[in-house]
Amino acid sequence: MDIQVNQRSDYTFKYNQKLARHGWLRLTPAYSVKLVSEMINKIPSESFILDPFSGTATTGLVAAEQGLQAHCLDINRFLIWLGNAKCRNYSFSELDDFNQRIKTTIHQCKFLINQECWTPEIYNITRWWSTHTLKILAALRQALVNEFGEPKEGDVSSLAWVAFCRLVIETSSAAFNHVSMSFHDQVIWYEIEQIEQLYQVIIEAIVNSISYPLAGKATVFYADSRYSISINDVKYSHVVTSPPYPNRMSYIRELRPYMYWTKFLDTAKEAGEIDWQAIGGTWGVATSRLQSWEFNGIELSGSLNRIVSQIGESENKNARLMAKYVEKYFYDMHLHFENLRQNLQDNAVLSYIVGNSSFYGIPVNTEKFLEESLKQLGYTNIGSQVIRKRNSKKELFEYCVSATWK
Repeated sequence: MDIQVNQRSDYTFKYNQKLARHGWLRLTPAYSVKLVSEMINKIPSESFILDPFSGTATTGLVAAEQGLQAHCLDINRFLIWLGNAKCRNYSFSELDDFNQRIKTTIHQCKFLINQECWTPEIYNITRWWSTHTLKILAALRQALVNEFGEPKEGDVSSLAWVAFCRLVIETSSAAFNHVSMSFHDQVIWYEIEQIEQLYQVIIEAIVNSISYPLAGKATVFYADSRYSISINDVKYSHVVTSPPYPNRMSYIRELRPYMYWTKFLDTAKEAGEIDWQAIGGTWGVATSRLQSWEFNGIELSGSLNRIVSQIGESENKNARLMAKYVEKYFYDMHLHFENLRQNLQDNAVLSYIVGNSSFYGIPVNTEKFLEESLKQLGYTNIGSQVIRKRNSKKELFEYCVSATWK
């Protein structure tokens, strides 16, 4: 397919990085604030928006910025915590108290350097941070715990922990040279004064980013979007979201350092469990379980079945596994569309940003297969529009798949 479309970096996470709350933490698969804003600008003020794949809560935060109401859903409790921290208003009094307590925290850090402070069980952790830097980060973390306690919902201390997450990634050897992360050849040795100064700069940036109040309200809830969703019996007028793509990119991989340091994750096995629950997840145990997964109870389109068969018959040792991966992805998305219907108002409008894929040279036209599921389930006004060219293979694009419920 020869489509003349630009890459549009302003329609990716790169556009978000310097945008107030949206730029707090990097997540490569996060979709663009600009794209979401353009979609939400057209939505009436009395609407209630649902994002069933919240991620970094871009949809919820844009909705709140524009004075709308939104519910967002995710299966990752770290992302739920982060999303609610981003979508909350903070009073002047709690920020004033917060700033004083941050000074106390940084002062305490110096006295904890020579103590044995906790560090996370990250495999080959000295690939991420030098032993000297680790000692300082661990001391700062303990000082945060002493002053604020561990990360918790609905508390101004979330700002301190978000800043700490930003600090650990900025002092690490992680490199973002492609769609996920790799590592620089050498780790950097930081002194305590450098760590303290960088942490203060990050704190100031975060506090400055919340100086304006959010006119609307967005809340992130725990839910598996493949199944029935019931949040206070709300019926939604609009769904604006970007689910994972069928491209074997694990969200949990990029989130792991944040989640380990904040104790939302303790072991690699837990990371695999989260990825198994996620649509399109392939980290750890998710891959091994995929081998024994059996298709059950849903008739998907013949065109999808043909593509799955072609992938499975490819001359590659992982061909059958990848065929199952593609089949399960669209099975899970079909389940999502099926169970979503009971949560929608009549004439509810759906907008899904998705990407196509390719396995062993066989194209997987995500947008078309999702359109077929929507049609099979009784949705109307179904269509898709190409949004941008992606940065990787020449045949990969992003689309907006749209539909109406009744």
